[in-house]
Amino acid sequence: MSVPRLSSDALALQRLYHWEDEAPDRLTLRQPMGGGEIKDFTWREVADQTRRMAAHLKTLGLEQGWAPGSRIAILSKNCAWWLMTDLAIWMAGYVSVPLYPTLTAESVHQILTHSEARLLFVGKLDGWETMKPGVPAGLPCISYPVSPEEAQDHYDTWDAICWDTDPLRGRPSRGADELCTIIYTSGTTGQPKGVMHSFGSFAWAIHSGVRRVNLNSEDRMLSYLPLAHVVERVLVEHGWLRTGLTLYFAESLDTFAADLKRARPTVFFSVPRLWTKFQQGVWARLPQGKLELLLKLPLVGKLVRRKVLTALGLDQCRLAAGGAAPMPVALLRWYRSLGLPINEGYGMTENLAVSHITTPGLDQTGTVGPAYDGVQTRLDPITGELQMKSPALMMGYYKQAELTAETITPDGWLHTGDKADILTKGSVSGCVRITGRVKDLFKTSKGKYVAPAPIEDRLGAHPLLEAVAVVGAGLSQPVGLAMLSAEAVNQVATAGGREALLAGLATHLAAVNAKLDPHEQLDMLAVVTTPWTVDNGLVTPTFKVRRPKVEEVYGPKLEGWVAQRRKVLLV
Repeated sequence: MSVPRLSSDALALQRLYHWEDEAPDRLTLRQPMGGGEIKDFTWREVADQTRRMAAHLKTLGLEQGWAPGSRIAILSKNCAWWLMTDLAIWMAGYVSVPLYPTLTAESVHQILTHSEARLLFVGKLDGWETMKPGVPAGLPCISYPVSPEEAQDHYDTWDAICWDTDPLRGRPSRGADELCTIIYTSGTTGQPKGVMHSFGSFAWAIHSGVRRVNLNSEDRMLSYLPLAHVVERVLVEHGWLRTGLTLYFAESLDTFAADLKRARPTVFFSVPRLWTKFQQGVWARLPQGKLELLLKLPLVGKLVRRKVLTALGLDQCRLAAGGAAPMPVALLRWYRSLGLPINEGYGMTENLAVSHITTPGLDQTGTVGPAYDGVQTRLDPITGELQMKSPALMMGYYKQAELTAETITPDGWLHTGDKADILTKGSVSGCVRITGRVKDLFKTSKGKYVAPAPIEDRLGAHPLLEAVAVVGAGLSQPVGLAMLSAEAVNQVATAGGREALLAGLATHLAAVNAKLDPHEQLDMLAVVTTPWTVDNGLVTPTFKVRRPKVEEVYGPKLEGWVAQRRKVLLV
């Protein structure tokens, strides 16, 4: 789909030049350096360092014969230099390739090789030693001030390059139709796919996005979910460039709670797993029953809500959002009871995550809201698949024309792979409810088809279950698989705790089954203490369960577990 005629001022580099001119001394990035030290950046400093690194990249490219549009990769956790690197790559005329900072060496090598990256920025990382073997021999690297010491000792450093390089002059521009970045996504199935997006698609995405989710220059956001992920890239990076808001960065997992309180964000996006952890943290200090009782008291409830949100660092949050995986309805209602309604969004890397989101101010719980302005949707009349079209659609998959043709219809509609309903009544009129994956349907030995997603939503509502999957192709009844939370793993370490947990899960399973049709009811629930991680391939970097891998690992064991005739089995 062609990109609409937005002003060239809406494109990423032009936004940088705008703030460089209009607000050079405004504080815009706040970067923790360790030990309580914070390094602040103004727009003048961001533009200056970006220009210096862009000049270095152009010189390097000329020396080594890089063609315009050559790929340069970024492997780092979120930090100020990540954003300046992205801008410098674009300013120098190249294409950025972000990598998740949790990838295995094999995945690092695959992406760097497939993208034909000419250079790698090695940034803030916790596991560099395990990833380093994946870097192709001879690939030049540049380190950040927050990179591991080993990387700073062996590679050219950001500060030294900026010190020795004059800033690139003028206002180098990139056209709306030019390739901006390749975002590698493996989704829940196979090998990473390189999703290509243009500068224009990003500009349109944030243009449409802020019409639904209002952002302004007074906002504060905490950047902590990987910038390699599409939501952080659009909402945080391009939201920052569009509005000039202030970005805070998280230092580490251990300091996250303090980082959140330091930022006190006005806009906050997170994934269901973290929203659940917040809830569990509140319940650990104030038991669920007592909290619910206090919230019902008119004056006391107001004070308690304020105290809880302040303790979380979210007392200034005017807009909260969730996505990347389905948000349990019970969790959404709990936050609404605290006075912090969460807007649930829906999208894919292939459409820059700008597809659907619930409308701020309306209770559209149980849906992913109506489409963003400018997004068209339709349902396949046979499969019920949700298909969509917008100017934010990808240019295609890098080097995979056949896969691109399978994913985008000849008339320009994206196959989302999700089954959905489009609702028609009341405040949810026009809203979309996702009902499962088209290819996730499986048939039991009784010949009945089962859609796992709605069952997983109910099963995953239990606070001690971190991730769930419903499987059972060829079995007489479906089976639930669940990974226990860290808290639950500690609980099962004692005999008394184990029995209490299993009894509670049995009650939960019975409640779930009571709401299902007979052919959908779970024969049993197998709970595992072994974490499902990116390293073992059971989840994606955004914690989506990889169903094929789960079935591969646990499938051969299912019949034996079912034969034990226990409703809940710890395995």
